[in-house]
Amino acid sequence: MAAKRTRKPPPTSNTGSAKDTSTDSGSAKDTSTRSWKDWRKWSLFGLPVVGALALFAAGIIFWGGFNTAMEATNTLGFCISCHEMENTVYQEYKSTVHFQNRTGVRATCSDCHVPDPWIHKVVRKVEASRELYHKALGSIDTPAKFEAKRLTLAKRVWTSMKKTDSRECRNCHNFQSMNPEFQRPRARKQHLNAFKTGQTCIDCHKGIAHGNVRDRLTEEELEQLEKPLLAHVRPIPVSFLEGMKRAEEKEAQAAAAEEAAKKADAEAVAKQVEAKAKELAAKAAPAPPQSAAAAPASAAGGPSSSIDWSGVDAKTVTLFYPGQASFEWVQTGRDHGGARAFKTGDRCAFCHLKEVKDMGAKIVSGEKIEAMPIPGKRGHIDVAVQAAHDDKNLYFRFSWKDTKHTPAPFVDGGKMDPANQSKLAVMITGTEIEYAEQAGCWVTCHGDSRYMPDHPGKEDIVTAADAAGRLELADGMTKYLAESRTEIEVRGRRGAKRGGWDKLKTKEEVDELVKAGTFMDLVRYRSGGDAENGMVLEQRTMKGEAKVTAEGKLSGDTWTVVMSRPLKTGLPGDVDIESGKIYTIGIAIHDDYTSARFHHVSLEYTLGLDNGEAEINAVKK
Repeated sequence: MAAKRTRKPPPTSNTGSAKDTSTDSGSAKDTSTRSWKDWRKWSLFGLPVVGALALFAAGIIFWGGFNTAMEATNTLGFCISCHEMENTVYQEYKSTVHFQNRTGVRATCSDCHVPDPWIHKVVRKVEASRELYHKALGSIDTPAKFEAKRLTLAKRVWTSMKKTDSRECRNCHNFQSMNPEFQRPRARKQHLNAFKTGQTCIDCHKGIAHGNVRDRLTEEELEQLEKPLLAHVRPIPVSFLEGMKRAEEKEAQAAAAEEAAKKADAEAVAKQVEAKAKELAAKAAPAPPQSAAAAPASAAGGPSSSIDWSGVDAKTVTLFYPGQASFEWVQTGRDHGGARAFKTGDRCAFCHLKEVKDMGAKIVSGEKIEAMPIPGKRGHIDVAVQAAHDDKNLYFRFSWKDTKHTPAPFVDGGKMDPANQSKLAVMITGTEIEYAEQAGCWVTCHGDSRYMPDHPGKEDIVTAADAAGRLELADGMTKYLAESRTEIEVRGRRGAKRGGWDKLKTKEEVDELVKAGTFMDLVRYRSGGDAENGMVLEQRTMKGEAKVTAEGKLSGDTWTVVMSRPLKTGLPGDVDIESGKIYTIGIAIHDDYTSARFHHVSLEYTLGLDNGEAEINAVKK
């Protein structure tokens, strides 16, 4: 019997048949393919991928184009593409160190006028639209229009740089990176002050790339604009202090070597002079006796002739030609960049001691503060100075080289003082004279002295009859001290004349100043006459009672002058010199028959008796 077949029931599993499975797999594959093909419908941060990619590419193109345009407008060529810039400030800029220098590094317009940080750069570019607007208006399209607006434009830049601590200067320069070993003494000292007080680059460096209009500011504007800000105070880098120390050590060594060489030269010259003098004395016939009282002090024997100068160190003091740099000029910031430092206590020598030769060269040529240059006149004189004393007298010995004759073109015959080929003066500072310890004899030189810009004319003298009656004005106003005046015009505000020659205090007040020692003691050698003892207070007076001597001679090409004056006299107009005290002195030489301000002067020096701290030390002999 055959077996009965039974049909299996259809599967009830949810997995389905093989056919079904195959069909489902195909469906999944189709879905995946469709999804990949529809990638354009994908989104990124809510944006279609295509749109996002398009924006990204557009951003790159825009950014590149924007920066390219930014850089294109930061080039020198773009900045001088308009004639207003090319014909004015560009011509000035080409003559400066920022355009051409020994290193070949050039700072162009954008380096100084466009900030480096990106946000500030964009802001500056937006601000530049104002310049395009004025270009369209023609606000400065002629030299006359530009000059009329130059100060306004400069003040705008200065004010902006002051607020940002000279950010654009620091595109290239950095206080912390400065090496003072390669800076001049004045520069490194002022940079040190800048660290401490909060000064910034633009305070001192106006007009370094274009014409200087700083002197057009009023003194009040200048003081406000250059006032140090506490926000700009910065710590002094150790590297800067170490560099300062190395620089000062090198300069001290160089100065010592130079002093030693000059001392050796001076000693050699002195020996030659003495040998020549002995030779001439031996050949000369005996001279008839002559009383010392009848002989001129410049030739008479006296206390100074008996001093043994061997063993007395000589200090080289450089005298320079000052031109019309009056004491008022020194105190005015728009004239003298160091006025602020001076009025806060710095000595003139603090900034200028190492650069007096350069200063003299610029002034004597007429480049600076000299309206009446003498062609060929030398800018400085190196003088070997020795000082000694005994129980009664102070002695000085000076030696310097003579010069060829350079006639003064504004004087008939070219000689201002034909009777005196050479004169030498020493001023010793008295008491209670403002700024005297910082400036020495400069406190006696005023803007209204003879041959100075504001000297009184005949009408001024007639108007000030009372003052004129007390002063000797036949040859013009001489030196005087501000302490003898009721008022001194320093800044020349609103066109006022500087000085105060006619603002005399009463005679009684001046007499009280003399009793208090408020005057400058003056001793002078004249090659053609007697030695003079005098003082400076209400004017220069050469009528001192104390006995002074001055012997001088020209041997070959070298002048040698020896002076003496009592240490103490107790007389009006004489400063008593005492051991243990420090005095401020100034030295001046009128060479080549000159007079008035056409001389050479020293900066202030300190004097003491047997005092190693004094710059000129008078040793006991």
